Amino acid sequence: MTLMTGMAACKPADEREDISADPSAEPLSEDPSAEAPQPEWEEPEPGEIVPFESGGKVTQVSISRVDLMPDMPSTYKMLDWRQKALDYDAYVFDWNASDEVRPLIWLDRTSNNSPYDGFGLYTTVGDIRQGPEHPGAHEAINTMAAVMGAGLVGIDKTSQDGYNYPQMLQNYFSKITPWKIMLNGTSGGAGDWWYNMLPNLLYWGVCDIFPDVEGAETILRSVADQFAKADEKLAGNYGWSYFDYGKMKGYKTGIPRQEDAAAGHAWVLLNAYRHFGDKSYMTRAVSALNTLYGQSESRFYEIVMPFGAYVAAVMNGCYGTSYDVGKILRWTFEGNRSNGRTGWAVTVGTWGPYDISGLQGSITDGGGYAFQMNCYEMAWPLVPLVKYQPKFAATIGKWMLNNASASRLFFPDEIDDEHQYCADIKDLTGGIIGYEGLRKTDRYRKMTVEPVAEGDGPSWMSGMPDCTMFSLYSTSPIGIFGAIIATTDVEGILSLDCNATDFYAQRPFPCHLIYNPFDTEKTVTYSRCGSEPYDLFDGVARDYAARGQSSDAVVTVPAKGAVLLYEIPAGTELFSRGNAVVTRDGTVVAY
Repeated sequence: MTLMTGMAACKPADEREDISADPSAEPLSEDPSAEAPQPEWEEPEPGEIVPFESGGKVTQVSISRVDLMPDMPSTYKMLDWRQKALDYDAYVFDWNASDEVRPLIWLDRTSNNSPYDGFGLYTTVGDIRQGPEHPGAHEAINTMAAVMGAGLVGIDKTSQDGYNYPQMLQNYFSKITPWKIMLNGTSGGAGDWWYNMLPNLLYWGVCDIFPDVEGAETILRSVADQFAKADEKLAGNYGWSYFDYGKMKGYKTGIPRQEDAAAGHAWVLLNAYRHFGDKSYMTRAVSALNTLYGQSESRFYEIVMPFGAYVAAVMNGCYGTSYDVGKILRWTFEGNRSNGRTGWAVTVGTWGPYDISGLQGSITDGGGYAFQMNCYEMAWPLVPLVKYQPKFAATIGKWMLNNASASRLFFPDEIDDEHQYCADIKDLTGGIIGYEGLRKTDRYRKMTVEPVAEGDGPSWMSGMPDCTMFSLYSTSPIGIFGAIIATTDVEGILSLDCNATDFYAQRPFPCHLIYNPFDTEKTVTYSRCGSEPYDLFDGVARDYAARGQSSDAVVTVPAKGAVLLYEIPAGTELFSRGNAVVTRDGTVVAY
């Protein structure tokens, strides 16, 4: 991709300059008032526990761009995303494969950041910049996403074929530079803020899935400290192209300002508070969130804006604040329309014969250019969001139905030959690695149909083959879908696991969002998670959906509506505390 039409075609780490010494960048002001202290955050008193009274259904709130999406896509098809994720891991992490494409993985023993060996994955199939001959040329947004995604579908990456992959990821920690955060490469930082932000979100996710990896706690603490210091230094002004975490300075370059980096800071610092219990992290999380919330328009740049919506939802649900979560969701789905990276939003409509609603990327570049990676990673914060703000259950359920159906079109075995650039080599990876993107019109101007599954790889440098359109970095987060999405016994109705990516949160009870896109109510079989008798509490209806079940349960889902089902031990007595439904001992069931 290019900087303005998709995720930047990032140079491998050993080719990327250290932007901490960029002479062309305009630095952040040294105004001493920028370091004025924020009042320390105090957790509110939990409130009195009183008997629970059922009823009081949560009124659903829509998002206008989601309203434009079809209730049921005309080209609907749902993949087995969990199996796709398992197949991807087995294919990509095969050190012994020897075929036209593989091996796609290699050892990296060049880094001074960690006492452990690292590993690299090709950014795309056939990327001539990378491989064992360039051992340090690999990207964290690819390798971390692959490890996190595999862990989400149950693969133990701490002990796989003799490798501890979460530990090997520590090679991205900038130990030998003053940044002291996770970077996208193993040397200097990138001059594009989101590239320095996303690896830290991914690593925090990895460490929740794989706790107690030696060395990880020190890195998590360092990242949290650096993000807290950065937010303090920024003092409400995130209007920079990138931020130097060593010098604690923001810089403006030719890249648009990235105010939504505040959402990334807020998400990490919220989880640092959850994990370490240090209130100073929450103070800075709230500060970062307030900066994002105070923007006059959407500043959605690449990937992190939805994490701000999640943090606002958690604050409302857990701590009684009153952020307009819908505002941040609208910024995410509708994008920036006037200043900055315009047109970065969520697609709506049909391109050629296909429904493409729900995909994330540009809605203006060539008529639209959606990116596989972004579609998976947007689900990461937005599906668990509904636990804290159930009024968005139906709209998130509808969007995910469209997103998951249309995301299959990134795979060469799921889109017809006429609408993919590399039809002649579509079987190269057996349909396991997908195209980087889906574009309404061909960026290379060789194909006249709409849409075209393709990628930016061949444009990155001379000599890059067409097969670089098959993108590992784009497919690596597929485990997010694999962990969240399951089909039910009614075609077109999905069950979404709202706990899967709700990292560092207390998750005492299974929670699933089920959305019904049809004009009539439907009965759906709920697949139980445990083995003991259980009740199902619906966080939307604020009432029981089933009680005293010993096997799978049948639940009714209202027309074009949703249920948010919590599986709790049968006979659990429920109470109210503030806006939460809790058990007798105060354990939260639902908000």
